[in-house]
Amino acid sequence: MPDQRIQYLCVLDFEATCDSRRPFTPQEIIEFPVVVMDATEPDLPIVAEFHSYVKPLVHPTLTAFCTQLTGIEQSTVDAAPTFPQVYTAFLDFISTYNLTSSNALIITCGDWDLKTMLPSQLVTTPIPAPVTPLLTSWANIKEPFKAKYRGMTYGMKSMLNTLGLELEGRHHSGIDDSRNIAKIVRCMVAGGWVPAPTRRLRFR
Repeated sequence: MPDQRIQYLCVLDFEATCDSRRPFTPQEIIEFPVVVMDATEPDLPIVAEFHSYVKPLVHPTLTAFCTQLTGIEQSTVDAAPTFPQVYTAFLDFISTYNLTSSNALIITCGDWDLKTMLPSQLVTTPIPAPVTPLLTSWANIKEPFKAKYRGMTYGMKSMLNTLGLELEGRHHSGIDDSRNIAKIVRCMVAGGWVPAPTRRLRFR
């Protein structure tokens, strides 16, 4: 079971603008999903979800590759709120469910989401308030997975296969990936993993 202080595990998996043929700078978040698991229950049920698409501002037109990869259509991001608006809605969400850095832990599949993408996004579209402490530390599920399954590959689909779990929904849909990562988390905890931060970041 998780550390007794951790009541919630919050799986986060951003999707961002991208292209296969050229460097894409800056990338911008276009999907912001968080799946909340109750860590006080043995089966770690999902008890809440936050999900919003995000309108990119620097490169407002999605590439064909990006749409093919993520399934996110141009009309979806055109109608979506901007990142500061989505971030404000996320703050309202964590306030409603009383999710704090003291009782909740963010889970990611890699460090890119919070180490690279969020800081870059904040340069592109600054927010009016400091980053919530909840987003300044996280557990990269790849780290305990590597420790337990040496010699295996560590992408989300590979981890699901190793654990005998099926991929549900669409790979590279942020909300579907978050739900699939939650399945990996549930299996890892059942196998003895105690969730704890693997990385911390100080925002300036």
